Amino acid sequence: MKNISRWTAALVPAAIASFGCQIAQAQSSVTLYGVVDESVRYLTHANQAGDSSLGLGNGGMTQSRWGLKGVEDLGGGWSTFFKLENRIYINTGQSDPTLPFFNEAQIGVRSESYGQVIIGRQYNVMIEGITVGGYGSNSWIPYDFSFQPEVTMTGGIWTSNQVQYQARYNGFTFAAGYAFGGNAGNSNGSQIGAAAAYGPAGGPFSVGAAYEESKDSINGAAAKDWTFGGSYTWNLTRFSAGYIVNQNDAGFSNFANGPFTAPELTALKYTDFSRRRMIMGGITQQVGNAWHFAANVWRTLQDGKTHAQDGSAWQYQLVADYNLSKRTDVYLEGDYAIYRGDLIGAQLQGVNSIGLAQKGTQIGLMAGIRHQF
Repeated sequence: MKNISRWTAALVPAAIASFGCQIAQAQSSVTLYGVVDESVRYLTHANQAGDSSLGLGNGGMTQSRWGLKGVEDLGGGWSTFFKLENRIYINTGQSDPTLPFFNEAQIGVRSESYGQVIIGRQYNVMIEGITVGGYGSNSWIPYDFSFQPEVTMTGGIWTSNQVQYQARYNGFTFAAGYAFGGNAGNSNGSQIGAAAAYGPAGGPFSVGAAYEESKDSINGAAAKDWTFGGSYTWNLTRFSAGYIVNQNDAGFSNFANGPFTAPELTALKYTDFSRRRMIMGGITQQVGNAWHFAANVWRTLQDGKTHAQDGSAWQYQLVADYNLSKRTDVYLEGDYAIYRGDLIGAQLQGVNSIGLAQKGTQIGLMAGIRHQF
């Protein structure tokens, strides 16, 4: 009995210590994060009478948002994670009424060796292709879909009911996603897509491409989108260029897994075209650690479902941004747009839906402040 007692006295503390180490490895954390961005904006041709407007926007160059994200280490290179994010209007304190309260809501499993699987409402693969391909405009700004016309060419930005797989290996990034339509007996309302990019970590260039197909929630008509592009950074100067195509079947008018209802798609003239093509490019110049300057241009051509719905647009933008600190910056932005034919929808203005262009041209000027936490 004395020998057993001595063995017990030696082994039990060791076992407890070992168990305690395993618990310590399975650590978890939850982070509150967000962006608070507000601006004063002047806009010409803001109504049908051609009047100008001056006031606070629903945000600045990025839409304000807050969220919670967390991760738990499962050991062996595996972890679980979640993300919940809400979009808000700083000038009223309200959540964006056009989006769900948690516009992003997802949970996933990640492996250091095999990539990650994400389930829930999240970015679609078109956005993944543009962002990891590195050819989106104003890359130093939190990529958040205001004043970035290319984003509205991605077929809805966010997709609900989606399962997405992402992996990275030796500079290559790959994503594949599928959104369930939820209809018995058919695939109406579903979405499928894939994106790929290459860019060595810390390297001067990156290239990317993506394809996505969404099916109408009612009749199964297809909306197809694809893109490719890249960027190159020389010293502190970044050059980027990209190409995006949207192509709609005649019957496509409703995609419940996306951010818009059928009436909203109609109001945004998304149902007017059979094909849209966008060529975009930009130059960003960093000066020291505090200044960023950018010049961007977008050219869009639209083939309408009827001849009267044909259209085109030129959009130009200049940005100057100064970092007051690591988390706070101030900026000035100016944009000039030329619209022809039917192409006047807010989805191509890049102005966060602030005022439809009611004339052939539109000028916008904006000053704002942004804080990230």
